[in-house]
Amino acid sequence: MKLLAISGSARAQSTNTALLRALAGIAPSSDELEVFAGIGDLPIFSPDREGDATPELVRAFQQKIAAADGLIIASPEYVRTLPGGLKNAIDWLVSGEHVIGKPIVLAHASHRGDDMLQTLRTVLSTISSNFNPGIFLRVALMKQEPEAIAEIMALPANRLAAEKFLDDFAAFCRDSRAAKPSAMDL
Repeated sequence: MKLLAISGSARAQSTNTALLRALAGIAPSSDELEVFAGIGDLPIFSPDREGDATPELVRAFQQKIAAADGLIIASPEYVRTLPGGLKNAIDWLVSGEHVIGKPIVLAHASHRGDDMLQTLRTVLSTISSNFNPGIFLRVALMKQEPEAIAEIMALPANRLAAEKFLDDFAAFCRDSRAAKPSAMDL
């Protein structure tokens, strides 16, 4: 199983990025979990820059999305909504085929942020028919340093919750792939 974990934060010491990296360390060896923390590097979306004019960084991001069996997104809340960088990254995906039907779930590194999470759930359920709001991991990690987050996630209760989250998501990805009609069925 190839999973892509996307951090919605452009901050170098992001708690959400650290949470995703901790999940990558917890993921079973049978699964590959890559963390994408390059949201801040993507150029601002413009329909005029799609197609042949798509910037190489965006093409690489889109290829990572296309190659993944499923996406985990973790994001901070900025002014009660999505950070601009995450919204920009999503905008680069909406007119292509990369994310349609892609299994997507959320992880969250804060005890707050419910307004952003609701907005993100609405956006993700719009761009993918396989967004699953029922598979969700939330760990209160706000204001923790990345090194501390790895230690916190290694605590038995957190590790168990993370393992269940990853197992449930991998099963959802497998079920989604099995339910997808092949070209022969069309």
